[in-house]
Amino acid sequence: MIDKNLTYAVVWASNDENKYGHKVFLDLLQNGFHVIAINPNEKEILWEKVYATLTDFGKEIDVVIFVVPPKVTEMVLEEVLQLKIFQVRMQPWSESEDAISFCKENNITCTHDACIMIQRQTEEKNNTSQ
Repeated sequence: MIDKNLTYAVVWASNDENKYGHKVFLDLLQNGFHVIAINPNEKEILWEKVYATLTDFGKEIDVVIFVVPPKVTEMVLEEVLQLKIFQVRMQPWSESEDAISFCKENNITCTHDACIMIQRQTEEKNNTSQ
């Protein structure tokens, strides 16, 4: 379940409207989620400050959303573990067997093969139809 009370970090959020890092970040922002952008190559996205790394944010992060190639996901997972973040979401194409195994070995809850935007919309529809 996607919870609006959590803090989400989008790894490789982008100013490029064609990239999923932008689409995911925008979707969560527009729907009232507390979301931060992580990208060492950006300073601001959608008038929100961007942090170079998860560590640079300096506050608690509940969920890390990966919108990057699998090798980058694997590298950033080390930082996730160091920061004691125990929930990640790997957008389609950002996961790998190594990344999923790393999460299992380190008790990190890992959602993969599921787009957070689609899941959010589905949950929203289900909540309004009840």
